[in-house]
Order: sequence, then structure tokens, then C-alpha cells
Amino acid sequence: MGGEATAVRRADAERNRSKIIAAAREAFAAPGAAPSMAEIARRAGVGMATLYRNFPGRLELVEELYRHTVDDICEAAEHVTGETPGDAFFAWLRFFHTTGARKKPLASLLLAESASDTPVVLRENRSRTIAAGEPLFLAAQRSGEVRDDVSLGQILDGLVALGGVDNHPDFAGALIRIMLDGLRPPAPRPAKP
Repeated sequence: MGGEATAVRRADAERNRSKIIAAAREAFAAPGAAPSMAEIARRAGVGMATLYRNFPGRLELVEELYRHTVDDICEAAEHVTGETPGDAFFAWLRFFHTTGARKKPLASLLLAESASDTPVVLRENRSRTIAAGEPLFLAAQRSGEVRDDVSLGQILDGLVALGGVDNHPDFAGALIRIMLDGLRPPAPRPAKP
């Protein structure tokens, strides 16, 4: 009997945690959003005690949201497809860029609220992302569809940097397309007559 009650409490606690994460993801999704913990608890339909039992502070909640976003990116690397290895790699890079738009405000908050220069969660998850994308990257290089004079870390850093550039609505995504095109090896020049 006691085991069943404990299992019900654990299931209820896990549901509450999931509701908090979903509500926080939604709350942070709006551009420039900085929702309070009270707002997140209200959206999740839980009390403040439940929120703080799961996440003792705002930093812990933002770290968890960041991890979840990186989980999505890493999982996509396992499931992305394309007609060629290069197509699959470029599809994953586009997913990284699109999903990274959700991650960037979280990273900014982590940097602002952290006592250290680069929070551990940022370093660890950068490594996880590179490890997840590396097989796609190497396959695309082996197939000759991606230059061999760049690293995956450089590519991801470039996409993150371009994500901070305010694109004009008339050419949204143009800078990303230009960068991705630049990853392809140059076409061989015709021999001079």
C-alpha cells in the first residue's frame, strides 16, 4: 500500500515538473520575454512551493530549459535524413539554427545570472551538441559535400553569431543560406587553354 502511494506521489511530482517546464518554455518563447517565477507557476497551474521544490531558483529553471533545447538538437542529429550525407548535415544545421533561436535568450540569461565567465551548462552542452553532430559532419566531409578546412565547432559558432544579426524581413534567412553555401567545397576551376 505504501509503495502505491509513493508511486502516485512520484508520478504527480513528475507531471508537475513537466508542466512547469512546458509553461516556462512557452513563457520564454516570446522575444525579449523575462517571465517571473510567479508567472511561470501561474501558467503551469502549480503553487510557488511546487515550483521552488523543483527549481530552487530562476537559474536552475533556465539551465533546465537550455538542456531541453540542446536535447532537441542532439536528438535531431540522430533522426535527420537527406538524399546525401551533405543534405542530412545541412538539414541538421538548419534545425540547429531554428532551434537555436529558442536557446539564445536562455544562454544570455545564463551568462547574465552566472557568477563565472562561462557557465558549466553552456560548456557541457556545447560539447554534447558537437558530439551529436560530428557523425553527420564527418559523413558530409567524406562525401565531398562539405569543405575539409573547417571544424564543426566553427560552423556552429558561425550559425550562433549569425542568429544575432537582425535580418531584414525581405531577406530573412539569406545570411544563413550564404554561410551554408560557403561550406560547400569550391567547384574545380576549368583548366586554362
